[in-house]
Amino acid sequence: MNASRPEQTGEARLARRLGLGDAVLIGLGSMVGAGVFAVWSPAAHAAGSWLLLGLAIAAVVAYCNAASSAQLAVVYPVSGGTYIYGRERLGEWWGFAAGWCFVIGKTASCAAMALTFATYVVPDEWLQRLLALAAVVVLAAVNYRGVTRTARLTRILVTCTFVVLALVLVLLYTGEPHHHTSAPTSAYGVLQSAGLLFFAFAGYARIATMGEEVREPARTIPRAITVALAVAIGIYLLVAIALLRTGDPASTTAPLASAVDGVGAAWATPIVRIGAALASLGALLALIAGIGRTTLAMARNRDLPAWLAAVHPRYQVPHHAELVLAAVVGVLVLTTDLRGVIGFSSFGVLLYYAIANASAFTQPADQRRWPRAVNVIGLIGCVVLAVTLPWTSAVVAAALLAAALLVRRFRTGRAGSARS
Repeated sequence: MNASRPEQTGEARLARRLGLGDAVLIGLGSMVGAGVFAVWSPAAHAAGSWLLLGLAIAAVVAYCNAASSAQLAVVYPVSGGTYIYGRERLGEWWGFAAGWCFVIGKTASCAAMALTFATYVVPDEWLQRLLALAAVVVLAAVNYRGVTRTARLTRILVTCTFVVLALVLVLLYTGEPHHHTSAPTSAYGVLQSAGLLFFAFAGYARIATMGEEVREPARTIPRAITVALAVAIGIYLLVAIALLRTGDPASTTAPLASAVDGVGAAWATPIVRIGAALASLGALLALIAGIGRTTLAMARNRDLPAWLAAVHPRYQVPHHAELVLAAVVGVLVLTTDLRGVIGFSSFGVLLYYAIANASAFTQPADQRRWPRAVNVIGLIGCVVLAVTLPWTSAVVAAALLAAALLVRRFRTGRAGSARS
């Protein structure tokens, strides 16, 4: 069974303009964003001296998820990611659940990226909220103008982020190591740290959700996902080792800036803040693009209002979906806090990837690139990490998913009664 292509149904198509380099950079822009500057503190607080084990667990789960996503994207190279994979492999309800988890989880991620950007730029809370709102409006406008502009700006932001990270790593590895006292840890704490660190890995989904805009998707998407994830894992490992070597990342909300200051390079602290701000903007830009494409796919199948399936006749982007997304994220940055949206986002995205792994498990032998054990490990890992997250975030996300499923049940029931 194959997913319906827009050209087969007469719907407007997105333009295939992205090559391998563009796809890798969009994935890196999503992964190597605010997480590499902000996620270490809560993760280290949970894992203590076992932070690297938490990182390893997160990386293994991320690899399994990436393998499943890449394997599925070869067969279903259209916009929507696991929303499409779940529909085709498991049924419409599973696809709807995946799409809804992705949209709500990544909408929360957009708010987290915007708030992180503003936090590094201005000290006052309300100025932070207003600046975050401005960032959302500006980057939504960039996405509105077309995916090639998104890829071009992402390339610039990712390059700046890598330059700053390279400077930070040189300073930390050439500085004197410091002894520190780690927070107490447990098996649960290690798993919770892995769940928090997963927030920084999840960007490769953006590559799969943009399958309709990638040239030669069957070849490009698996390669782009693999390369982007491998680079991100390498960067995070270097950063984690450097932080543990030079101080206690659990003791500060800005561990990279504190670590640089601790090795006698206070002059570099403003540079680190600029790097964090640019990384957050890069992640936000890629997130807006990915959510718009999943919303487009859901609207095409009437799982969301059909109005959201509109593609701009000139810029060839899902402009209605991106306008609604910008409005919702704008409300979130004015009313929520960073910690809450990160936990909420992680829960939704882990459920999304659990469905991706289950979908890949059902693929026949001629469609497989990895053994089914990879899918099983990824599925179990996603569920385990999800339940270790703060319970308030999990309950709210689960309640929203249940409400969405009930609404869909009501709508499909009414549609069935009308036909009969």
